[in-house]
Amino acid sequence: MKNIRILVLNLLLATVLLSCNKKKYTEVVEVPLPTAQERVMMGMPDDVKADEGSFQLEKLPYSYDALAPSIAALTIEMHYSKHYLTYTNNLNKAIAGTPLENLTIEEVLAKLDPSVPEIKNNAGGYYNHSLYFKCMGSKSEGQPKDTLAAAITKKFGSFDEFTTAFKDEAAKQFGSSWVWLIVDRSGNLQITSTQNQDNPLMRNALVPGKPILALDLWEHAYYLDYQYKRKNYVDAFFNVIDWNKVSENYEEALKK
Repeated sequence: MKNIRILVLNLLLATVLLSCNKKKYTEVVEVPLPTAQERVMMGMPDDVKADEGSFQLEKLPYSYDALAPSIAALTIEMHYSKHYLTYTNNLNKAIAGTPLENLTIEEVLAKLDPSVPEIKNNAGGYYNHSLYFKCMGSKSEGQPKDTLAAAITKKFGSFDEFTTAFKDEAAKQFGSSWVWLIVDRSGNLQITSTQNQDNPLMRNALVPGKPILALDLWEHAYYLDYQYKRKNYVDAFFNVIDWNKVSENYEEALKK
């Protein structure tokens, strides 16, 4: 009888321990979500100002979140308020007190010595980003119209063939680079590319001309959104091209 009581007590103890262990590993602890006040708020593009100097940031013609989901707000904010701002400030420092100080950015690019990287890189970084941001918008119409549409069809056969050629040029790039649609010195459209912060307005350009559309292929332009899938970023870029602005660039380039 005594052995039976001991056996029953052991069974009861085992049941209690099993129950406690089960509760220990299945209990769910609720974690409250951060309140609106605790969330990090992003600034506004107009709040970003360059240091005093010859060049200032071109005003971003849309809010940081206007291009989402193709390009996220954080990517645009970092790109505009950090990278573009840094190139602008460094350019102003590099040309201070030189004959380049009172020229337009196009004149600076045409006259600078390509062997002086401090000026070349920052002047290119300023011009390239200024054009890149202005070529995008939240109300992309998908493809150009009128004069530019006719010119693209004449040069490339169709808009779809132009798109394929532009994306193919982007796919060939390795590392930090840019892809451009330019008006060359004969007034014809050309797709070309440059490394680092070079551009077709510089004296060392393999295919010189006036850029009307710019695609930034530096990692900071896409990595937060697409990581190593740069092709997806290039595809998404075509969702946010402001073809009205590119058409304006084209008309302006033909006048010069």
